[in-house]
Amino acid sequence: MYVKRHYSFWMTVKWSKKPLLYGILYAAVIVLVFEITFLEFTLPWEPISVIGIAVAFYLGFKNNSSYDRTWEARKIWGSIVNNSRTFTTAILTMVETKDAATAKELKKKIVYRHIAWVHALNHTLRKKRTWEHPEDPLKMIFTPTFRDNYSRELSEILAHFISPSEWDNLKSKSNVAAQILKTQSETLQKLKEDGLVSDYKHVWLHEIIGKLYDDQGMCERIKNFPLPRQYASVALWMNYVFCALIPFGMLNIFEGSKDLYIWLTIPFSALIIWIFFLMDRIGDYSENPFEPAYNSLPISTLSRSIEIDLREMLDDDNIPGQYPVENGFSM
Repeated sequence: MYVKRHYSFWMTVKWSKKPLLYGILYAAVIVLVFEITFLEFTLPWEPISVIGIAVAFYLGFKNNSSYDRTWEARKIWGSIVNNSRTFTTAILTMVETKDAATAKELKKKIVYRHIAWVHALNHTLRKKRTWEHPEDPLKMIFTPTFRDNYSRELSEILAHFISPSEWDNLKSKSNVAAQILKTQSETLQKLKEDGLVSDYKHVWLHEIIGKLYDDQGMCERIKNFPLPRQYASVALWMNYVFCALIPFGMLNIFEGSKDLYIWLTIPFSALIIWIFFLMDRIGDYSENPFEPAYNSLPISTLSRSIEIDLREMLDDDNIPGQYPVENGFSM
């Protein structure tokens, strides 16, 4: 996600240059054919503008739906941050044992397992789906730190937080994050049986685990269910139809002016084509907030923030720093 105040104009143009260049080329061909053949194939602008209004409304609906998905994803991760702090605070203050050293090690193990859950969820959400954009995350030249982290295996990421034996039990599972929460629940049950937490505290801790399951499930719903393809596809094809008609309407406007003015069809047509495809592209890149792309939700940064918070609560050593913002992008 870009975190500076504004994309520069040239960054915006570079990101969406193809429709602009194709618009210039397409409009130039139409004008050249018009000038060379003197055929009257202009169209009145009024019906084209009506189509443009319909396309604009449809793009607005698509972009609103896409933004809702991104904003909902951010709220879910805000809940993950809050529930992670609550769970850690509860573990650190509610587990009762007379042996301070044993208690510290036990609490650390549970909190570390929770950090493993956060990273496992992040890793799962970053996996590509067939409907997401085909760009290779390993070629994201503006964010080398994210590119390097993306290439790491989950076993390498979790090695610092769970034991090798625990990983051996997890690696064959299809949903590692869900299994980690199951292990947490089993650990809480063992604490209750050993008399380290009261019945009331045990129930309350399980409620937090339930909230974490809810957070994970809501993330998976957004990740695994795309914006319905009929909405995304129809918006694209409507855009093509409208933009294909624009030069013919512009010719109708400029035809009665001086001969030189007819060439204004090219820049005006290209500008309108660029704006409409830019609107479509913005919505398109907001549909999938978890995919590994420049404009996606920075869940890697949020995961690292959670790790830092929880390890500071443990008074841990060698706490890592936050991921850097690279070329304006936070991942």
